[in-house]
Amino acid sequence: MLQIDTWKRVLIWLVVAFGIVFSAPNLFYDRVETHNDAVTAIERQGETEDRLAEKSVWPDWLPATLVNLGLDLRGGAHLLAEVEVEDVYDARLEALWPEVRDTLRPLRDTVGTVRLQADTPGELRVRLGEPSGMQEALSAVRELAQPVASVASAGAQDLAVSGEGDTLVVRLSDAEQAATDDRTVRQALEIIRRRIDEVGTREPTIQRQGADRILIQVPGIGSASELKEIIGTTAQLTFQPVVSRGVSDSTDPGIGNEVVPSLDEEGVFYELERAPVVTGEELVDAQPAFDQNGNPAVNFRFNSSGARKFGDYTAENIGNPFAIVLDDEVISAPVIQSHIPGGSGIITGRFTVEESTQLAVLLRAGALPAGLTFLEERTIGPELGQDSIEAGQVATLVAFALVLAFMFASYGLFGLFANVALIINISLLFAILSVIGATLTLPGIAGIVLTVGMAVDANVLIFERIREELKTARGPARAIERGYEKALSAIVDANITTIITAIILFAMGSGPVRGFAITLGFGIVTSVFTAIYVTRLFVTMWFERTRPKTITV
Repeated sequence: MLQIDTWKRVLIWLVVAFGIVFSAPNLFYDRVETHNDAVTAIERQGETEDRLAEKSVWPDWLPATLVNLGLDLRGGAHLLAEVEVEDVYDARLEALWPEVRDTLRPLRDTVGTVRLQADTPGELRVRLGEPSGMQEALSAVRELAQPVASVASAGAQDLAVSGEGDTLVVRLSDAEQAATDDRTVRQALEIIRRRIDEVGTREPTIQRQGADRILIQVPGIGSASELKEIIGTTAQLTFQPVVSRGVSDSTDPGIGNEVVPSLDEEGVFYELERAPVVTGEELVDAQPAFDQNGNPAVNFRFNSSGARKFGDYTAENIGNPFAIVLDDEVISAPVIQSHIPGGSGIITGRFTVEESTQLAVLLRAGALPAGLTFLEERTIGPELGQDSIEAGQVATLVAFALVLAFMFASYGLFGLFANVALIINISLLFAILSVIGATLTLPGIAGIVLTVGMAVDANVLIFERIREELKTARGPARAIERGYEKALSAIVDANITTIITAIILFAMGSGPVRGFAITLGFGIVTSVFTAIYVTRLFVTMWFERTRPKTITV
């Protein structure tokens, strides 16, 4: 018999309601505030979608998520950033000092006392108490060198070690500097991409320009300053030993130490050992949480090497404070109460819930390996002219109208059911794009047009199969049921191959290609659902109400 279980009917109607409710705001909201005109965009800098509510007739108590428009349709924010690669050299050499000190310690009888000298950019300078032991010291420190991790510099060492009188000098080799520059910019590219587009649906343009510059263009952001807030924080996290706590930043910290201000306590400064115990690079997870008093905090977890160093340090320094430093500010300086194995802990401070959430996102995305200098920042208009955008909209509407007319002319009442399902299909597609925050570009619109054509393909297969079944004189109910059953395998097979293509395009493509893949992939899913389940529900409800003796498809 031609029937659908009650629970299936309820589920189908719930999905249809989801599509209508979450796609409708895109029709009701006035997008004048984000018009595709560069002048308007600049005049409206900083306005967000929240302000569109003032222009909307859509009820406030209903969901109001909108589909993001891409750079080609809407414009956005533009930044050109320069990566300060030299910062990485100094950080590498500072981190190397404990290893050099430990390496020379067994040679104390030969090299005498070992003292770190004042900072010299790009160099680690160590004075030996006995200059006569310089050669032995050079040999020992050179063993710390590692091969440069670069194909272009195969066989080269990462450290250049030399002696100047009684001073041992360690520098990064030229090959290591070149490899570090390339690695730093690549890492900055990936971290910026993760901060801006954690879900992978925003379609930003993030690409390298020259040796140390990165071009960043993000659709839908009202101003360049808003974009800088997202990516401008370095989020360099370190855990450093505390030497002392004071109220002045003018104190000479001594060689190997530094004075860092407190984030929460105004006028309080900490003298810290510059070499960190653990760095944020060894974090594997960070999540917003609450401390024992119910205040916002951040839980963190280290990888195996970080957990081992963190555990060893806490075991050896019970009762001593250590500082958690974020971007050259002490956000917390707890006293170590006991050994902390496992490499997990909690960062507390005077956070709001929003600040703890943002800090967790920054730490999870990873620290920028070096600071950024923004050389150029502006709000940009859409890449396509308004006439091109309107032409694309007209093409979509014309294709949609012609498909509706063809289906009704070819299949009559059943074609009308398919047309209603097609409208629901587009609603579901826009609802999904709105909920996941996907960005709609002109290639994405092309994917929607292709979805319209592919959606009715499934209905054509079903209706033609029903026509064939009617010729066997099985009766209309049996013909409809058999038509849907026998067409199902062909529909699924055809759409599986297409969705595999969409997944590959999304995984390996970028920019416009991914925009096309997103709408095509989700369009296939919604098309199969509406063609198989929604139209069948309509036909079943009509058949139960009219009980026709014969039908015409």
